[in-house]
Amino acid sequence: MAQNSKFVVVAALVGNLAIAATKFAAAAATGSSGMLSEAIHSLVDSGNELLLLYGLARAARPPDALRPFGHGRELYFWSFVVALLIFAGGALAAAYEGVSHLRHPEPIARPAILFGVFAAAFVFEGLSWRIALREFRKTQGSLGWWQAFRRSKDPATFMVLFEDSAALAGIAVAAAGAALALWTGDPRWDGAASLVIAAILAVVAVILGRESKELLLGERADPALSRAIGAMAARTRGVNHANAITTVQLAPDQVLAFLSLEFDDDLRTPAIEAAVARLEKRVRAAHPQVTAIFIKPQTATAAARRLDANIAGIFADGSPGAG
Repeated sequence: MAQNSKFVVVAALVGNLAIAATKFAAAAATGSSGMLSEAIHSLVDSGNELLLLYGLARAARPPDALRPFGHGRELYFWSFVVALLIFAGGALAAAYEGVSHLRHPEPIARPAILFGVFAAAFVFEGLSWRIALREFRKTQGSLGWWQAFRRSKDPATFMVLFEDSAALAGIAVAAAGAALALWTGDPRWDGAASLVIAAILAVVAVILGRESKELLLGERADPALSRAIGAMAARTRGVNHANAITTVQLAPDQVLAFLSLEFDDDLRTPAIEAAVARLEKRVRAAHPQVTAIFIKPQTATAAARRLDANIAGIFADGSPGAG
């Protein structure tokens, strides 16, 4: 998963750097406010990709004495920073450029260069968007697009997808604003396009910021994973009842699992330890993203009495398995 995410980010970075340089040159040659806003947008996206790569590298560090569960949440922190930069560096800059151009409109020069760059940028952004969409769909399954995004634990992929989607929309808006400015002879349409681009970036920043905040604070893993672990626990020899399971997502490929299990009353400590070892081996073989499993032996009655109703748990009923 980490390698796929890195590939998506690198592809977007290469494309955005080339596009940003071309857009800045075109903005200088044509005087288009929309083009300048798009150039700033691409430059901000390039910086965001660098931050995501930095976050991926930091998150991949192994556990140490200070971070016994690893550094996976560094990726979630840097994805939150990226969302802030989309708003501050992209939306606010585009809004400023739009207001400035509305107050002091300038006619567009060399429209052929302008629209040629728009077309080239759309093609390159589209290629990057397609790569991000392909990786996103690998984890989408049968879920709807929005539901898959909300459940995704990999911000590197969905952030690039949102950035590229906003870039494609921004290019279309900037081109439309330039076309209206040329058709009507009123250059203020170009400034209005910058304001629309600012609104698009602001909406994207808010959506990504909210999702990154949720991941940073700590979300449960996919409910399907919880059900699978609960079913394995219920079928383990020596387990009388799987009371509850709570999971915490530390990184896209790192999950902690906490289980409450009731063991057979006649089991002695060595037999309980053997049952725990069998369960851990099965879970890690089937779900390698589960990096740590904590098991608390307790009766179903005690578990029900102590379970916090605000914690999302998956209950699994079943008789002892064949182990």
